[in-house]
Amino acid sequence: MNDKIIFSGIQPSGRLNIGNYIGALSQWPKMQAENNCIFCVVDYHAITVKQDPEELRRRLLEITKTYLAAGIDPEKSIIFRQSDISAHTELAWILNCAGARIADLNKMTQFKDKAGKNQESVSVGLYDYPVLMAADILLYGTEIVPVGEDQKQHVELARDIAKRFNNDYGEVFEIPQAIVKTEGARIMSLLDPMKKMSKSDDNQNNCIALLDDIEEARKKIMRAVTDSEDSIYFDVAEKPALSNLLTIYAQLGNREIKRLEKDYKGKGYGEFKKDLADVVVKFLEDFQAKYNSISDEEALKVLERGKEKAEAIANKKLKEVKELIGIK
Repeated sequence: MNDKIIFSGIQPSGRLNIGNYIGALSQWPKMQAENNCIFCVVDYHAITVKQDPEELRRRLLEITKTYLAAGIDPEKSIIFRQSDISAHTELAWILNCAGARIADLNKMTQFKDKAGKNQESVSVGLYDYPVLMAADILLYGTEIVPVGEDQKQHVELARDIAKRFNNDYGEVFEIPQAIVKTEGARIMSLLDPMKKMSKSDDNQNNCIALLDDIEEARKKIMRAVTDSEDSIYFDVAEKPALSNLLTIYAQLGNREIKRLEKDYKGKGYGEFKKDLADVVVKFLEDFQAKYNSISDEEALKVLERGKEKAEAIANKKLKEVKELIGIK
């Protein structure tokens, strides 16, 4: 994966949690050492559902500062705001007309999950946003897209659209590949291990936000559900709640799950959760110290510098695409 173009992004909606960090953010800084990384704050994706304008602006800065606190270096990676680059929406419209198919979008499970039974009343943007995501990816010659398991289908769509366009108009798009983290890709709710930990969950006891009050985070771990059998081992089928907690412990505490099983053999859930809470608190304290050291002004400057770099790449690709389809 050396010297590849890598693209990924997060919506500025909801509160980023440890699941977002473990499943995505934690791997991004490692990638920038040997690859060309582009990380976007995808605010146009956020408005597929109604947002409070002031809240959206605040979350945008929050996500940017979170990228920096997680270790993304703006000297090594491009960090920018999606809405600053008009080529994203221009290319999305072109791909709607020359590449995407209604049949493709009808298969998108994320739309069905988010729209529920009210599919007729949700925004067209919610239905069509996988095409905008394809445009995000294809504009930069992206080769690798690190995503969670739930977004893999969208990268597959981007691949299909790129192949279709290339076949019809000429080889202009790189065919991207999704990579999904093998361990910790899907952190589950603290109270319902059958449901993914979500940054937009109405019940914040289900998740631990990266900016949670430290002592409240400790209490959430102690209240987390476990299983009826009071023994500590990893088995997603038989012990989904405990397996989720073991994954969090391993990822944030830099420990092997098998080692944790050995260390806690014969010990109870109470001692395990107390130690896990200490690990989570230590992680949050370190992360929040870095986050709080970054000013809003610094974050805005990073976005502005990132805009200049991203715009040059995106506009060049868009110009090539427009010439191929006869628009100059």
